[in-house]
Amino acid sequence: TEMLFGAIVREDRPIVELLDSNYTFVDERLARHYGIKNIHGSHFRRVTLDPASPRRGLLGHGSMLTVTSVATRTSPVMRGKWILENLLGAPPPEPPPGVETNLGEGEEIAKITTLRQRLEAHRASPVCASCHNIMDPMGFALENYDLIGAWREKDGPAPIDSTGKLADGTPLAGPA
Repeated sequence: TEMLFGAIVREDRPIVELLDSNYTFVDERLARHYGIKNIHGSHFRRVTLDPASPRRGLLGHGSMLTVTSVATRTSPVMRGKWILENLLGAPPPEPPPGVETNLGEGEEIAKITTLRQRLEAHRASPVCASCHNIMDPMGFALENYDLIGAWREKDGPAPIDSTGKLADGTPLAGPA
């Protein structure tokens, strides 16, 4: 991630390349994690990404995806909030006092519903919806990445739904 940022600054590249660069920097271990073949050795090098790669730009970096997850799962809320704060410069307000932010992390709740369903129930409250309708769609768009940034098609037995709509109605479908 630091190497991507450094290359963009050093090469005087457009700032939007932080989001859509067609290259990244990997060593063998990170390349294996990202599913990039034929990279050997512990030194980092610049690699050109396949046009269909989900690793384009900062939002495809395991470092960014890990820091926007919790210890045991992804967090669409944290990921959406990170995008608002760090990329758009528009942090959401803090939750009002007394609002329950625990989405039912207990084993029984997790068996019954997906994380998306638990967040939808949380957004049923207009107080909660006012912020979550802004944050959650951006976070859901990144749900194909697990808590450490590995690509996945399912969360347990459930297929990933990475769709949503921004507050202005713009549809989202995955990280691209």
